[in-house]
Amino acid sequence: MIGLIISGHGNFASGMVSSLTLIAGTPTQCVTLDFIEGDTTDRLEAAMEEAIESLNECEGVIMCTDLAGGSPFKSACIVSAGNPKVEVLAGCNMPMLIEMNLMRQFETDVRHLADKAVKTGKDQILRFEYVAIEKHQADDDIDGI
Repeated sequence: MIGLIISGHGNFASGMVSSLTLIAGTPTQCVTLDFIEGDTTDRLEAAMEEAIESLNECEGVIMCTDLAGGSPFKSACIVSAGNPKVEVLAGCNMPMLIEMNLMRQFETDVRHLADKAVKTGKDQILRFEYVAIEKHQADDDIDGI
């Protein structure tokens, strides 16, 4: 199994896992690290190092963060530097988290799973556009939908 660490500003991480649990059940080998007001990056990096160590029996670890360039992302990059078993992703969203959670028990290649998660995350972003359809008189004569 591939381990999962989720971090972000405020309660992003715990909120994402709360939603994931509601949708797909309680994830295993998953650590949440909220970066709340008053925390320091030194403390966050120490917590990330502990989280990676706690998942050392996994084939790899994916660290998901909220924003590229934010403190959780930069801290994840620092603690994972040079470790080929750890991938860092920014811009985590619920579709990619669900995909990773479902696939990580079957996948052994951490980089491959990270690539699949990024694709899913991008593919699931869309914008709804309402298009009004005019009802024609002839439609009234048609049964059904």
